[in-house]
Amino acid sequence: MTATTTPRAASGSDFAELNRRVNAKDLLRRQPVYYVARLTIVGLMVAGGWAAFFLIGSSWWSLLVAVFLAVAFAQLALVAHDLAHRQVFRTKRPSEIAGLVAGNLGIGMSYGWWMDKHTRHHNNPNHDDLDPDVAPEVLIWATESALGRRGLKAFITRHQAGLFFPLLTLLGIDLKVSSIKALRAGIVKRRGLESSLLAIHAVAYLSALFIVLSPLQAVAFLVVHQALFGVYLGMTFAPNHKGMPHPEGNEDYLRKQVLTSRNVRGGWFVDVALGGLNYQIEHHLFPAMPTPNLRKVQPMVREYCAEVGVSYEETGLIESYRTALRHLHEVGAPLREARATARA
Repeated sequence: MTATTTPRAASGSDFAELNRRVNAKDLLRRQPVYYVARLTIVGLMVAGGWAAFFLIGSSWWSLLVAVFLAVAFAQLALVAHDLAHRQVFRTKRPSEIAGLVAGNLGIGMSYGWWMDKHTRHHNNPNHDDLDPDVAPEVLIWATESALGRRGLKAFITRHQAGLFFPLLTLLGIDLKVSSIKALRAGIVKRRGLESSLLAIHAVAYLSALFIVLSPLQAVAFLVVHQALFGVYLGMTFAPNHKGMPHPEGNEDYLRKQVLTSRNVRGGWFVDVALGGLNYQIEHHLFPAMPTPNLRKVQPMVREYCAEVGVSYEETGLIESYRTALRHLHEVGAPLREARATARA
């Protein structure tokens, strides 16, 4: 569903008025009870998963634990996301400490690297040059970036819609590789601390697998765990911006954040599964707003967007994936056409 009216000229005061209304409802207030419960549940999921891993021991049944821990790791990553936005703690230090524990020690990803990357995404969502999430890498999100690709890269781009979910299985490994690259390049502030925590995670993780399981079981566990973790984590972020307009850079804050984002409809299950990222428009407008308040502020934002004539995109979960895949397919069209012409 898209709510639109006749648009009026962009005004720098549009977001200020919305912000005033939201503050009047006190929706930016921290929600300590919610986060105590959420952190406890996610912590118990991770601890319980590893406890089950050691209790089951050397058995192929441990692959079921790998599936469960993939979900637990993704939920831990979503908690790290909220910590990075200071939704949990008001000040920087406790947010950073908890983020390092969740990110570096918990899932083996550099919290500092990811926070820097994600901040740049929020500042310029879907911008071809400034948003690292749409930068041309394995997948291409802008047709201009697809032109001129050769070899394996061209093959992937031609078929990237069909390869999207299989490629997500590599996301967990990619996060670790990107973290190491960032640490080696010196772009992470607490380089020594983050490197140490990542090393502790890697040693503890691999030691547990290869000491408790047989070599073949350990490799199978690692593949299943990391692959499903990548798919789940990728599926929480894919519906949010993919296939949405790419801004030119002259939009005001309200339009830059709303027009490039997509909300996903659903009940409590979608809220939990996507960690609140299904309210992507509200999250981008108010990144420090605690997750449980996003559902409350949504009607206000949707009504205000209609009032000022800004398109508000909202769709179902399955349709959001279809839109993203359709966009990937369209981006790869020039390469498919060029290959067909060359063959002819």
